[in-house]
Amino acid sequence: MLKSMTGFGLSKGQQNGYSVTVEVKSLNSKFLDAQIRIPKNFLDKELEIRGLLTKGLNRGKVSLMIELATDAVAVEAQDVNKELFKAYYSEFENLANEVGSSKDDLFRLALHSPDVISAQSTDEEALNEQWEFIKSHLAKAIDALGEFRAQEGASLEHELKGYIENIANYLKEVETHDPERVKVVKDRIEKHQQELSASDEFDENRFEQEMIYYIEKFDISEEIVRLTNHLSYFNEVMAEKNSQGKKLGFVSQEIGREINTIGSKANYAPVQKLVVCMKDDLEKIKEQLLNII
Repeated sequence: MLKSMTGFGLSKGQQNGYSVTVEVKSLNSKFLDAQIRIPKNFLDKELEIRGLLTKGLNRGKVSLMIELATDAVAVEAQDVNKELFKAYYSEFENLANEVGSSKDDLFRLALHSPDVISAQSTDEEALNEQWEFIKSHLAKAIDALGEFRAQEGASLEHELKGYIENIANYLKEVETHDPERVKVVKDRIEKHQQELSASDEFDENRFEQEMIYYIEKFDISEEIVRLTNHLSYFNEVMAEKNSQGKKLGFVSQEIGREINTIGSKANYAPVQKLVVCMKDDLEKIKEQLLNII
């Protein structure tokens, strides 16, 4: 089952006079690259958060935002920096005037701006309670992102199967053209033989050796077998329980190697056209694999 590296997860909750919002997004990346925004009271939890992200998301460029806001009913139990609040409010009001925006939310924005409200007591038990609440919603957000990735992965898997099927169909056409291709090559060689046999310097034994060499060089039967096996293996890897983006990347390289060899050996226009079509679908596969975990 494939999983995309692109995803979004959100979880919100409220208890004991405060609310938590956890938002996590992910984009393509070879490794896990996490950018984390968390309340300053929990900066010491960053390593634990990174561990949870690594375990739950594996790979991707991840952006995590955790907000902890105090509800209006709990403001009385907090210290409010009035001067800082006024400064924020004034600045927001000036910006609203400049752009002609509504001022309905200015009070809430200023109240929840950094360092405006702080707890009168940094009671360790209260912080631990908040952290456990945050962590529960972090897990939910990661799960939501995982579900999003799985849905995107299913869509990508459908597309990849289509491209693999296209390549397989083109390969069947190559096999159909191959007898005619071989005949054209043999006719070409025989024509050269007739031209050379008229020469006094013609060496029949050497010519036979060279003809065997070129016939072997133009033979693509082994490449057809290997390419067929690689295409089958690609589908097997996609069906595995865990998403295997890197493994699929390696298989696609082998597919490309066989397609290129068939193209270089073909020496026959109808087959070379089919090779171009196979390369086109392979490039689409490689583009999609960049977004697979």
